[in-house]
Amino acid sequence: MPSDFPVVIVGAGAAGTMAAIFAARAGKRVLLLEGTKDGGRKILISGGGRCNVLPSELDPARYVTASSAATMRNILRSWPLAGQVEFFEREIGLQLVREPETGKLFPASNKARQVRDGLLAAADRAGADLEFGARVADVVKGEGGAPWIVRLESGRAIDASAVVLATGGLSVPNTGSDGVGLRIARALGHTIHETYPALTPLTADPPPYASLSGISPVVTLEAPAGKKKLVTRGGFLFTHRGYSGPAVLDVSHLAVQSRLRGGPPQPIYVQWTDLGAAEWESLLDAGGTGTVANVVRRQMPVRLAEALLANAGIDDTVTLSHLRRDARQRLVTALTHHLLPWTGDEGYKKAEVTGGGVALGEIDPRTMESRLHPGLYLCGEILDAFGPIGGYNFLWAWVTGRAAGENVGGGR
Repeated sequence: MPSDFPVVIVGAGAAGTMAAIFAARAGKRVLLLEGTKDGGRKILISGGGRCNVLPSELDPARYVTASSAATMRNILRSWPLAGQVEFFEREIGLQLVREPETGKLFPASNKARQVRDGLLAAADRAGADLEFGARVADVVKGEGGAPWIVRLESGRAIDASAVVLATGGLSVPNTGSDGVGLRIARALGHTIHETYPALTPLTADPPPYASLSGISPVVTLEAPAGKKKLVTRGGFLFTHRGYSGPAVLDVSHLAVQSRLRGGPPQPIYVQWTDLGAAEWESLLDAGGTGTVANVVRRQMPVRLAEALLANAGIDDTVTLSHLRRDARQRLVTALTHHLLPWTGDEGYKKAEVTGGGVALGEIDPRTMESRLHPGLYLCGEILDAFGPIGGYNFLWAWVTGRAAGENVGGGR
């Protein structure tokens, strides 16, 4: 491989910057190109500006892919979680702290900028050249000279010994994710599994619970998914347009996919509290002069309780001793298996990640090198895999970026 041409990494987000660090450490001449003026913008906005760097525990079964699940697991195993934590704490200089209620790992400072800046500084220290405001238009094979040519929107052409595509997907386009990497990969013959917004808020038109906007209970959501079912527990946020919060985002891809298929809407059921059906039956079948409404209000926000009572057709004045059996069953269903009314989603504008992407079967899971084109590597969100809320998607970026960086151009 010609030594006078650099390895060009396209995209200075989570995966691309990680690739630059490890490629430069391996002795490669690295040029990291970024279309925005500063890079890492998804890092900056993640976790409400705190950056959920990693989960404290990893369950590979929680990732979603239309490719081989075995290939995806092999990729995830290439850099154990403990090794990633050590990298951030020792080499980036970030103490990671576990948030007890969620198990998420955040920088002790709660400042996402320290994560982004720390990674870029590490790439710089390793010897990578960083160039911002360099928007890539195309990547093509060279003819007779450099193996690859990277063409910028400015008209400039850069000769490259190898190329790493770390351009992200289509989510949150105002951070610079415009799908250019997917377009380039498709033009080079890669299979792109259908892309769609994932981890995105759901909407309802008209919104039946707009009056509950701002209320945020912790709930359990259940959504059938083929022969299996997806169950997730976490925060749920009523919005003026529909629903958000971690629990909603984690099941939203099923809703989005059902919308895109044009079939019946994906059913999503809500259990509003920790109490199951049997426990609610026991509470509501106790008899006495206390009102049903007061029993329900003690377990959840008052406005939510009133909405669910109305949904079940229960008057505020009904006492436990006068609650009919059929009414009690309706209320128990509303409290533990409530069908969530939704009609749409917020799309890529608010999606945290892109579902679908480059088929994993066309990537060497050890190196992230294209099986179609030697010298082309792909990492991060451009690949067909994503995980739930909680640091899973940054973990995917770190793992795939490191693998690409360590192995680009034949590794060490």
